[in-house]
This record gives sequence, structure tokens and C-alpha cells, in this order.
Amino acid sequence: MSKAVTNEKTTKQNTITTRAEDYAQWYLDVIAAADLAEHSPVKGCMVIKPNGYAIWERIQQLLDGRFKSTGVRNAYFPLFIPERFLKREGEHIEGFAPEVAVVTQAGGKKLEEPLIVRPTSETIMYETFHNWIHSYRDLPLLINQWSNAVRWELRTRLFLRTTEFLWQEGHTVHETEGEADERARQMLEIYREVAEKEMAMPVVTGVKSESEKFAGALRTYSVEAMMQDGKALQLATSHNLGQNFSKPFKIQFLDRSNKLQYGWQTSWGLSTRSIGGLIMTHSDDRGLILPPRIAPLQVVITTIYSSKPDQSATSRAAEKLKMSLAEKSIRAQVDERDLRPGEKFFTWEKQGIPVRIELGPKDVQAQEAVIVRRDTGAKTKAAFHGLADVVDKLLTTIQADLYHRALAFRQERTISTDSWKTFTAAIAAGKFVEAYWSEEGDIEAQIKRETNATIRCISIDGQTRPGKCVKTGRPASRKGIFAQSY
Repeated sequence: MSKAVTNEKTTKQNTITTRAEDYAQWYLDVIAAADLAEHSPVKGCMVIKPNGYAIWERIQQLLDGRFKSTGVRNAYFPLFIPERFLKREGEHIEGFAPEVAVVTQAGGKKLEEPLIVRPTSETIMYETFHNWIHSYRDLPLLINQWSNAVRWELRTRLFLRTTEFLWQEGHTVHETEGEADERARQMLEIYREVAEKEMAMPVVTGVKSESEKFAGALRTYSVEAMMQDGKALQLATSHNLGQNFSKPFKIQFLDRSNKLQYGWQTSWGLSTRSIGGLIMTHSDDRGLILPPRIAPLQVVITTIYSSKPDQSATSRAAEKLKMSLAEKSIRAQVDERDLRPGEKFFTWEKQGIPVRIELGPKDVQAQEAVIVRRDTGAKTKAAFHGLADVVDKLLTTIQADLYHRALAFRQERTISTDSWKTFTAAIAAGKFVEAYWSEEGDIEAQIKRETNATIRCISIDGQTRPGKCVKTGRPASRKGIFAQSY
């Protein structure tokens, strides 16, 4: 690579457009500066780089343990799906038809039956479940898989919407509708907990409207978050599939009365889109900000020295500090690269590392170090003795501060109204709007056409008081959260 090309690439990675100037470009600049991902030679696909993949591994770890604690087991199913499987559930194939990739030739020959490249695995998994389930004693069946999926998107953006993406998809079968719905809500709660407790992302949860639910579902529950431009991002979904798939795939079991019944099913998933949500919830014009609990690396100890003797003493002190942090289960790393201090600091700042410890010869002599917060830039000094406790408490504080900052932002940009004029102005300004709507005819579609806003979710428990449709003024029974979205 020529020096000119190298300098151009470095300059691009070090330059971050401000959010006020161009929010979409800011997002891409943050990803580039943090070295999270880049576009692939295959149009619409991305290369997830080590920094980005480490975040996905953290999300995997935090979800996987929670899934398994509820009895879910991991498995893996084929990437390729016979075309006839996808056609068995009419609403499902209609919903996915525009996005599917189809293999018609392999091994130099035309295939007798085209193969669909997995957009989601309901059909290939349920053909298998048919063979696994015979009696109520085989239920509940609780399966999850970590895999990739392919949906042929026309407009793509790193992490948020790509032709190929990574995700987990859980699929369960139950004896009763009640058990299936309880499972769907249970998984929704796991997603909410990981979003709020681990990713510091305040979310709203609820049920989707009929037009927004998953193709083939009885009902869809979702987790929605507000990004810094006021748009909503669907972080995860959990579907009660009813018997819409068990009937065409003949997933049947002998019940406790020895009668043949169809199973009641759920599916639920979260993808690498969650990393895009994480970026847009917390980051600033200097680059990425990662909440401590989700950050693969929580603390970096940057050594500063000008001579060999200084380097030796500083390195020993840094390693001792790292060991003391490890005793508190704090994920830390020492940066001893031969670079100017400013270059080191800038590297970790744009990568969003929650805490930086600056350590030089004078600090070693004084037995104290400078601690810097990534989120606020605030600096404090702490003695070596007890420094691990100070950092541990600071990480907890940063986690809470990031959550409450994002929550306050959403609350400030959420209104409730029954005025169409106020509604349209709020949506245009990038706000969440709570409003009633008439579920008759195509009112929901009219609202979407005129404002580009959709119902993100509706309270799961329903609306107890009747209201007035924001569009027509007619009586309405349910209130939804409307917003423009990614």
C-alpha cells in the first residue's frame, strides 16, 4: 500500500463528522474510527472486524447464559431450505418473498428444486421438529441457534441493515397457547433486561399492530429503543406463532388424554443490528462510547515514559495494576506501544473504552495514577493501594450514568397527544408520540404514508380507558407509540 493511500485511510479513520452536521455520516465515521466493521467486496455485506466482533461475543455471552437458565439448548440447522418448505405457510412466504436469495444451480448442474438461503429458520427447523415430537412428554421443546441469515436488502447500512447478518433465533413448541405466550413474553423480558442492565439502553416493550407483526405470527412482541436522532430501532422481537406453522408442518403430539394435538409455537431473535443501536444510543462526536458491562475491554492502562529505566519501572507498575483489576473481574489491558501519549489516548477514546488509566514515572514514584472517564472526560487521581476498588465503583457509576442519560433523552422527546397537527410536528421533529388510532380500515397505513411513522409497539396489557383517534377523531381503544424508524 502506498504512503499516500495509507495517509488517506488514516485521515478518514481519524475524522468524525459531527452529529449535527450529518447524523448518518457520523454513524459510519464512528464505526470506521473504532475499527468495528467495513464494507465487504460483496455488495450489501460487511466484514465485522475484531473490535466489532468482540462486542457481538459479549452480547452472545450475556444472552446465551440467560437462555440456558430457562432450559433452552443450542443446536444448528442448515443454511439452505427447500423452496417448498417456505411455501407451506402462505403468510410467511408472502412476507419474505421480496428478500429471499435462491440457489438454482450447484455442482455445475441445475438443481431439481431451488434452495432458499436462510432468511429465517422456521420452516427448516419445523420440518425437523415434526420428527422429534410425538408425545406431550417431548414438550416443551426449547431450541436456539446462533447463525447467519440472508435477506436481500436494497438499501444497506453497516450493522443496521445488511444482506447477511449474524443473529440468534430461538424456537419452541408447547402443549398450550398459554404456555407459548408465557414463553414469548419471558424471552421478551430477557431481551429487555440485557438491553437495559447490560447495554444501558432504555427500551419500551409491547405488542406489534397487525400490520407490523412477523409474517405468520399470531402476535409479535418487540423491544424498541430511541436513537439520538429520535428514530426508533427495533432491538429484538419475540413471536407467539400460535399453530400457524405446526399445522402445515404437522408438528403434532399425543396429549395427556391420548388425543392428537397440534403444538403451540414461539420464535424470538436478536441480531448484530443491536450493535448499531448501541453505537447510536451512547456515542458522541469524539467516537464510540461503550457501557462498561458490554465493553469487551473495560480499562486500558497507558504507560508514559521517555527512557529505558522509566519504561521498566512503569511497565512493572502497570502489570501490577492490571493484576489488581483482574482480581475484581475487571477486563483490563496495558498499552505499552512506543507512541506519543496523545496518540495512545486518542486510540482508546475513539474505541469507546470506558476507563483509561494514565501511568508515568512520576505517578509510579508518587504511587498514584490518573483515571479518565470516556463518557465525560473527567479526570481523577487515585493511589495504587485501593485503585481497583475505585475503578470498580467508577465502572458501576458510568454504567448507571449512561443509562439515565439515554432515558432522560427519550423522556424529553416523548409526547402524548390526540391532535393531528401536534402529532405530525412531533414526528417530523424526531420524537416518540403516544397516540390512539382507529383500527378500522387503513388508518394506520394513512398515518404511515403521510408521516413515515409506524406503530412501534402497543402496551401488552392493553389500554383500559377509551380515547380519540389522532387521525380521524373517532373513538379508539388502544394507544400505540408512533415513530419513524430504522
